[in-house]
Amino acid sequence: MPRLKKSVPVLLTAILIPLILSGAAHAIRLKELATFEGVRVNQILGYGLVVGLNGTGDKDQTGFTRQSLSNLLKRMDVSVAPSALKVKNVAAVMVTADLPPFVKPGTKIDILVSSLGDSTSLQGGTLLITSLKGMDGEVYAMAQGPLSVGGFAITGQAASVQKNHPTVARVVQGATVEREVPIRWQGKDTLTVKLGQPDFTTAARAAEAINEVLPGAAARPLDASTVELRVPANFKENLAVLVADLENVNIEPDAVGKVIIDERTGTVVVGENVKLSTVAVAHGNLSVQIREGVDVNQPGPFGGGETVENPETDINVEEGADQVLLIERSTNINDVVKALNAIGVTPRDLIMIFQAIKAAGALHGELEII
Repeated sequence: MPRLKKSVPVLLTAILIPLILSGAAHAIRLKELATFEGVRVNQILGYGLVVGLNGTGDKDQTGFTRQSLSNLLKRMDVSVAPSALKVKNVAAVMVTADLPPFVKPGTKIDILVSSLGDSTSLQGGTLLITSLKGMDGEVYAMAQGPLSVGGFAITGQAASVQKNHPTVARVVQGATVEREVPIRWQGKDTLTVKLGQPDFTTAARAAEAINEVLPGAAARPLDASTVELRVPANFKENLAVLVADLENVNIEPDAVGKVIIDERTGTVVVGENVKLSTVAVAHGNLSVQIREGVDVNQPGPFGGGETVENPETDINVEEGADQVLLIERSTNINDVVKALNAIGVTPRDLIMIFQAIKAAGALHGELEII
């Protein structure tokens, strides 16, 4: 009788997606590294109703949907008690949007619609007119339109199929801006630049580069993320031109050397500023295979015996004969990873090796596990 086989590998492997940021640093525009104080996106939100659903709306037990529909009908001179309404084709939703800076009334913006009750899908629905407010309580946009759902949900009596999230939808250019966010822009004496990644070296380089382009700006770093500059007299009433010039200032950013490890996917990301001291590395791979089967012993003809099953287990242990790798202090990180891959290091091995090198004090940089 053929044996039943089962293999249990102890050594886990994964697909390594190494991103080695090596080579000389290069200049990047200030536009990609920083923003200007006061120029920011504002969030707005509102509560609304989606209608036209094909039985995938909220259940009748969802009281706020029924109450909202009753209030809406009442404003249209149709008086219906909430208890008399069926809302399987209606869903209560929250509508959110990002209001860009300097956006003017009449501009169209995208909105995101998310189910608030127990609706199973918003597919095919239409959002009724909804006011979107800021945290100050003012209405900044009005939203309405047909929903675009990037998924579906199909349910039967014994099975169901779902793709993505059918209870979240978008409406492209579904809101019209009604109010502009006030921004004090012209006539400022100083301008503040906010770095996206705080770093003292980058802030100092940004101030130096700005002073080279605008000698009268007297730019200076206030901290690791803030650079303050004086607005030249000829730009005080024309800050848009000044900001346009500053956005194109080239800066060579600096960053802390980091090794980022994602143990769930076996991904390792190594920054170019990571340095290694001289260290020797030897890593052994252990593989265990377990095969289980059953031998069946039959009694002889007319022997009066019984059929007996004898379980058998074969265990095979293999340990790789790995080399000892010497990493010199002057070796750059790109060569280190190539050398580790050359001796057959798997993604999981690479994760453990970097952790061991850090524990030995030979990895000069941050080791971050996400």
